[in-house]
Amino acid sequence: MEISGLLLELYGRIPPLARDVVEGVDLEHLTRPPAPGANTIAWLIWHMGRVEDHHVSELLGSEQLWSEGGWAAGFGLEPDPANTGYGHSPDEVLSVRPQSAELLLEYLDTAHLRAAALIRELTATDLDRNVDLRWDPPVTMAVRLVSVADDCLQHAGQAAYVKGMLGV
Repeated sequence: MEISGLLLELYGRIPPLARDVVEGVDLEHLTRPPAPGANTIAWLIWHMGRVEDHHVSELLGSEQLWSEGGWAAGFGLEPDPANTGYGHSPDEVLSVRPQSAELLLEYLDTAHLRAAALIRELTATDLDRNVDLRWDPPVTMAVRLVSVADDCLQHAGQAAYVKGMLGV
């Protein structure tokens, strides 16, 4: 198996996990924290899309879907490309209010399709390329792609846990 096939398998697990959590859950439950200060399902799924969109856009050297596609308005947020959810306060978590469950999944799916398109075209040379020199050692494209998948899969599990805590 080529490395791109392996990464596509890994990334391909993200949208179905999110869909399993979101489908059939009303907006009230999607935006309700299971405890004060905790992340909501909506925030967790939104953050997954934001991380994938932000990092993949950076790898492509292109604009984020978030800022160019009008997605932010549908979530009640500004199209700030730096807003991926990292470091959000409890109030900022609660400010992520998608207009619908479908919109939440559509954004994640759109970010995923862009990531999959990048992955399909990867070469071994691409994977070894340094993409972030702020770290020691520098972050390669391979490490960044694994990091994004890891973050998204962890948050998918957290969203499923929150769903269970809410009893929906």
